[in-house]
Amino acid sequence: MAGLLSGDGLVTILFATAGCLWGILGGALPGISPSIAMALLLPFTYGMEPIPAIVLLASVYVGAEYGGSIPAILIRTPGTNASAATTLDGYEMARQGKGGEALGISLVSGLVGGLFGLVVLVLATEPLARLALAFTPAAYFALAVLGLSVIASLSGKSLMKGLVAAALGLMIATVGTDPVSGVPRFTFESAELLGGIRPILVMVGLFAVAEMLVQIGEPPWAKAEAGDTRLELPGLAMMRRLLPAQAIGCGIGTFEGVTPGAGGTIAAFMAYNEARRWSRNKDAFGKGAPEGVAAPEAANNVVTATALVPLLSLGIPGSNSAAILLGGFMVHGLTPGPLLFERAPEVVWGLYGGLLAANIAMLLLGLVILTPALWLVNRPKPYLLAAILCLIVSGVFAIEQSLFDVALVLGFGVLGYLLRLAEVPVLPLVLGVVLGFMLESNYRRSLVISGGDHAVFVEDPIALTLLALAAALTAYSLWSEFRRKA
Repeated sequence: MAGLLSGDGLVTILFATAGCLWGILGGALPGISPSIAMALLLPFTYGMEPIPAIVLLASVYVGAEYGGSIPAILIRTPGTNASAATTLDGYEMARQGKGGEALGISLVSGLVGGLFGLVVLVLATEPLARLALAFTPAAYFALAVLGLSVIASLSGKSLMKGLVAAALGLMIATVGTDPVSGVPRFTFESAELLGGIRPILVMVGLFAVAEMLVQIGEPPWAKAEAGDTRLELPGLAMMRRLLPAQAIGCGIGTFEGVTPGAGGTIAAFMAYNEARRWSRNKDAFGKGAPEGVAAPEAANNVVTATALVPLLSLGIPGSNSAAILLGGFMVHGLTPGPLLFERAPEVVWGLYGGLLAANIAMLLLGLVILTPALWLVNRPKPYLLAAILCLIVSGVFAIEQSLFDVALVLGFGVLGYLLRLAEVPVLPLVLGVVLGFMLESNYRRSLVISGGDHAVFVEDPIALTLLALAAALTAYSLWSEFRRKA
């Protein structure tokens, strides 16, 4: 705590608060997911110091999960995918004149989940990273293969579409200079492509610009009436009543968070279902049960921290938001994984402190943010979309003052929009982009060390274990899809 109160610590707190504020406002806008809210800020972190930049992005994730519950409760329109489960009982409470109480339950449950997830993150990440320090280039190649094997769980209804997206991502990752020979490839004699296509440009285009294009074709979201809604924090009696539901949410959120591809949405719905299953008053669910708000909100806020466990320890992003945060690390020349704890431990501990500050800021901001959030939601949709698009373009241009980068982002936005229309998942493509260099460079490096002998990948016990696990996960996913379609 003393570190947080130092000069650098106060800067961290400031950026954590700013990120949380932006996240709440972004989450309150229907269709603006945490990953999109993070992607909007990603270009602006380019010139910042690493710790404030990473803390800013992670804090947006924290704030957006609470912000999404505001329209979910008041107008039955989830601000984020993970807040969809909150609408089931939160909106019913609002209809009964308990909207302020529902918002208070959401806020406190989010704080409980966020702090619990932070404890798990701190306790689990470094031991797992220490284990990964024994990795050879062959093991890192196998780790990248394992990371790509989770594509099946991220592919929605069609594994084939997920594989196509991942292959497209790997193709994008090959643009630029060969990592071993230094020969330019797929650059089409363009000097701007010699350094490759930065993942930050891909992410901003696929997430933020594509969402803007989707929203253009969607009808305006409902208007929120402030009325007499005042946020009301639950008392001790209510907290005791909510404790079992919050515990269920924390448990499920932890498991789903550390599982690549699961994410807050699945955690929220699973927590809601289990809270109803173990409740003494099952019939109250769906009719305005406070536990129906507490369980999913605790779960999706746990995921904001536990989803960072595989990212920080192994360098594998398992969710959209984790992929954006990975982009933030890469912007500053940092590679999440076991070596991060040796080369930049101050960034890791700064992130831990920033997440703590963000969760506390979420509680404080939640008490005063309702009126501004309602005002923002009620602005005309075309004005909001135009303002967000201006923010995207100006942020991307600020990175290198390059119109070529702006064109790339807009191009990837159109690509993302077309993929959405074809129901092709975007995250496998992002995984292909961010893991492509790790996959290729370690594959080539392993063959250089072994003199071209591919047996190096099965002679290394860690590599063999990871490859076997990747094969098992892929086989299980194929079998599950076959059984589902049979």
